[in-house]
Amino acid sequence: MKANAGACGVDGITIERFEKDSQIRLLAVREQLKRGDYQPKPVKRVWIDKPGSVEKRPLGIPTVVDRVVQAAVRMAIEPIFENRFAEHSYGFRPGCGCKEALRRVDALLEAGHTHVVDVDIKGYFDAIPHQRLMALVREHIADGRVLGLIEGFLKQGVIEGASWQEAKDGTPQGGVISPLLANIYLNPLDWLMAGLGFEMVRYADDMIVLCRNQEEAEAALEKLREWMREAGLTLHPEKTRTVDVNTAESHFDFLGYRFQRSRRGRLMKLVRPKSMRKLRESIKPRTRRTDGKSMEAIAADINRTLAGWYGYFKHAKDSELGGIDGWIRMRLRSILRKRRGCKGRGRGRDHQRWPNRYFTELGLFFLLEAKVSEITSLRYGANH
Repeated sequence: MKANAGACGVDGITIERFEKDSQIRLLAVREQLKRGDYQPKPVKRVWIDKPGSVEKRPLGIPTVVDRVVQAAVRMAIEPIFENRFAEHSYGFRPGCGCKEALRRVDALLEAGHTHVVDVDIKGYFDAIPHQRLMALVREHIADGRVLGLIEGFLKQGVIEGASWQEAKDGTPQGGVISPLLANIYLNPLDWLMAGLGFEMVRYADDMIVLCRNQEEAEAALEKLREWMREAGLTLHPEKTRTVDVNTAESHFDFLGYRFQRSRRGRLMKLVRPKSMRKLRESIKPRTRRTDGKSMEAIAADINRTLAGWYGYFKHAKDSELGGIDGWIRMRLRSILRKRRGCKGRGRGRDHQRWPNRYFTELGLFFLLEAKVSEITSLRYGANH
């Protein structure tokens, strides 16, 4: 939802430009809101890559002014709904996040909930029915001006190229208020599943239900199908499935991780292949053999990515972390080979010319070393 960053909407005004005379602009918006004649502009639709796929997904970019107003509306209504959200909803909520959701999944798997319903709602953000959503909002919001603003954001339409499209359903991915509205719409499902005794873990529209046996998983899936039909939503027929993670090498993916049973029966927590590809696609352009920057500068540049990635994926297998470390060193050795006039990737004697110690002295961040250091530190602290 943060992918629009500082991009401009249909009016061409970036955040930087908005900030130059923000006081004047904000005062003008304030007057429009007081008079009741504020009208959101259409969102600009762009298409962005889906990691590990040839498909693209739509992103709606509101104008900066609309983002400011959406943020103000969200701040006003979020506390009202926050008190009514179920505890197993973790996405885009204060004090919640992916790590908390993953910890809950770990705990449920450990407790024997090894039959998983892997849920995929087809085009969720674009499919939310406006009337049903507004009915849920009206249950707790009575202010006509606030309701009018929310409805205006839903109906502001989309501009793609030179064409304008009416927004009949959905809330744009990229809108500041969209994650909250998405949570509001799925909140009844959260409480329904909890009331029926199902253990569901949800992060926005990413959700799984963890069950103790196949019969329970099938019952949960049937209840999900029933609710989705009534709510005007559709489960993806191929991506929605039940998984028995007691079976060797069966798996499900959730929030960047892959949960999979090894042939020896051990439940492993791996990096999802798409997440691995996304990291490599981020590193490759900054470690080309023709890169003219100093090795220190290259290391410093990719360190920011590696440190952030490690912060999330530190629970992956050691072999995965070490494999990434080795792949990055290979790319850096290839740069050094190129500068010596050699061809090909870093290999063979290059490990003696530029041993791992060389990259340590450059200050390169090693994922596996970071994990070993962290574990050692925790153990040392526990013993003293």
